[in-house]
Amino acid sequence: MKSPRKIQLKEVMTALETLAPGPLQESYDNSGLLVGDPEMMVTGAILSLDCTEEVILEAKKKKVNLVIAHHPILFSGLKRLTGKNYVERTVMTAIREGIAIYAIHTNLDNVADGVNSMICKKLGLENCRILSPRQGDLMKLSTFAPVKDADKIRSALFDTGAGQIGNYSECSFSSEGYGTFKAGKNADPHVGKKMVRHTEKEEKIEVIFEKWKQSAIIQALMSAHPYEEVAYDLYQLVNSNQSTGSGMIGELKKPVSWKSFLKLLKSNMLASVVKHTAPVKDTIQKVAVCGGSGSFLLQHAIDQGADVFVSADFKYHQYFDADSKIMIADIGHYESEQFTPELIKAFLRHKFPTFALHLTGINTNPVNYF
Repeated sequence: MKSPRKIQLKEVMTALETLAPGPLQESYDNSGLLVGDPEMMVTGAILSLDCTEEVILEAKKKKVNLVIAHHPILFSGLKRLTGKNYVERTVMTAIREGIAIYAIHTNLDNVADGVNSMICKKLGLENCRILSPRQGDLMKLSTFAPVKDADKIRSALFDTGAGQIGNYSECSFSSEGYGTFKAGKNADPHVGKKMVRHTEKEEKIEVIFEKWKQSAIIQALMSAHPYEEVAYDLYQLVNSNQSTGSGMIGELKKPVSWKSFLKLLKSNMLASVVKHTAPVKDTIQKVAVCGGSGSFLLQHAIDQGADVFVSADFKYHQYFDADSKIMIADIGHYESEQFTPELIKAFLRHKFPTFALHLTGINTNPVNYF
């Protein structure tokens, strides 16, 4: 076995951004690098649902200097560091010990291979899809190129992440027409002559992409295009992005009784208790899930015909909202997300096979059951 190697923190950050892009986090969130220098060398990482002072000290004991947590230890600004609460103590300990803290929270909730996908796998669900797809994430690029250069430009756009629609990649639309232009005296035209109107047979290329890729997409277009001045149009789309959003919904291989499902849920999710509303049907097959606080998705689960909605943090009166249309199964916040560090570890292990990765041995769940 190869010995663990040091890498720059920014390499780890870049990798995690490919799993869960930062722009996908919710407006209230604070994902990303919270403590540390992107240029620093990291010896390994502790992976945890929460970052506490105990987890920081565990990292020190393991001789690693990075903690990757799902929940950010910092949600709002700190005006002072005096150690008066667990947040300040955790940050002070991390700084004192030279340990970086990175959070990957709602952006990991909002991707198809994220937190909710992990729950679906634990429950054995099939045909899984996003429960509430995001809107406003998609852009369309239209550009115009000489026919002989169109394929090169298309490939450059695809290589940068354009043209991805669900399980399909390299999606585009093309149409041919004629473009006209007259190069000025100071121009350096790829085709045509200065001060003479030129007509060129061109191909219009249209691709969609996620808006956070815009800078890289435009840079790829400019690099691949032969024209001195590149004509292109950008449009923001109102289409839902089926690859990102909140919650997931899928089906069990075959229906099971509601009692059998709750036993499966309790066992597979390592839940001490399951709080639930009255069953609506004798059997369960279509299951909606949301890691963490998911009550805002209850109506989406009802509208899509789920038999049960597995989530956490329902308030007393919200249970009435099931309204004999669905069964709510509340397994607890920690319980619903506790396998997230396993997901992060598997992803980083594939990216960095010899980088030291440790799942925390500390139970950070603040809730106890008697």
